[in-house]
Amino acid sequence: MSAIKELGHDLVAAIDTNDSVGIIDSYFPDARFFTEFERFVDHAYQLKSEGRPLDYVVVCSPNYLHGAHISAGLRLGCDVICEKPLVPSVADLNRLVELERTNNARVFTILQLRHHQAVLDLARRVSATPQQTKHEVELTYITSRGDWYLQSWKGDLKKSFGVATNIGIHFFDMLTFIFGDLKSMEVHRQDSHKAAGFLEYASANVRWFLSIDRSDLPTGKRKGQSTYRSITCDGEELEFSKGFTDLHTISYERILAGVGFGIEETRRCVEAVEMIRLSRTANPPSAPFHPQAFR
Repeated sequence: MSAIKELGHDLVAAIDTNDSVGIIDSYFPDARFFTEFERFVDHAYQLKSEGRPLDYVVVCSPNYLHGAHISAGLRLGCDVICEKPLVPSVADLNRLVELERTNNARVFTILQLRHHQAVLDLARRVSATPQQTKHEVELTYITSRGDWYLQSWKGDLKKSFGVATNIGIHFFDMLTFIFGDLKSMEVHRQDSHKAAGFLEYASANVRWFLSIDRSDLPTGKRKGQSTYRSITCDGEELEFSKGFTDLHTISYERILAGVGFGIEETRRCVEAVEMIRLSRTANPPSAPFHPQAFR
């Protein structure tokens, strides 16, 4: 809502099964609101019949509903902006490609790390190295979550698709963006709180660790900071816990300018998280593992 408002556009209707969403008034007090999807769709068709069609449908629903909500938006004849993960599988992506074609509309997603200055700087540094260079990389992402997380849809594997998909997909997209195609992988840990493994990209070997457990935060970061994002490349650490404030607005600005990230840009990270989700845990690991993988 902040991105839509900052760019001078209007949210005319919203649907949420949770009716405690008074925050909408802070941004768009005149927006129509529905708690039933059928009534929302009916309203959208009514606007279309009156010559006031929606330009975009924005999908911010639980992960397992993304495919259905994107499909509904496309069938309305609207372009769709969807939060991560776009969909959980390559098969779902392929269905969206066909729906785009038959409805003459586009699907865009939010890959905001591609706009983060620190990530862009690292990408430039890597691209300046000799083509055959194999970088040694360690990725750590810890984002503290309370008991509510596991009690909500995010703790249900059938709805969130697990930690690697729900909180990790941006980082797997970032790794592909910087280091090229994924060549091989090994999963070392997957449970309700943490995931870890090894990924070999065209130009990097990556040990990765994701966690929602506050106790995994580095010493000294547990007070006053709930999130830690770090990537170490060839021994040089880059912490990018900050710098996220305007990335959604930048993402929307580019989409509205016609240069947003579509289905094909997200394909490689969807492939990665699907492979991770379906992989058995290597025990014992044969590939290098992250130092926090087994704590």
